[in-house]
Amino acid sequence: MSEEKKYRKVRIKRGPKGWGGPLIIEPKPGRDLIYSVTGGGIHPIAQRIAELTGGRPFDGFKSKANFDQIAVAVIDCGGTARVGVYPMKKVPTVDIYPTSPSGPLMRFITEEYFVSGVRMEDIELIE
Repeated sequence: MSEEKKYRKVRIKRGPKGWGGPLIIEPKPGRDLIYSVTGGGIHPIAQRIAELTGGRPFDGFKSKANFDQIAVAVIDCGGTARVGVYPMKKVPTVDIYPTSPSGPLMRFITEEYFVSGVRMEDIELIE
């Protein structure tokens, strides 16, 4: 049997002109995907979160995962679709664009599940 993986927590705060958060992200066994949905590939913000937490970077455009496997979704949506879908499913969501709640799913976009305008310096390892 392999030793259980040790995950770490990060605090992700909103960037300039951003909204929401801060989010505390701590992957857990079975819910350790750092889900990057940013047009293909692993976005640098998702990569940084994965490095700091020990979570697994995952390209959400190449393949799909169940919502309950996602520790955090990193998106680049200035519109209304992805901005609301992940918070609606209670998946913490990091938007690299400085968006705020709008559109048909805005009632699900809460500070508890959403932060936007995030830059590298807005992510910090915590104890």
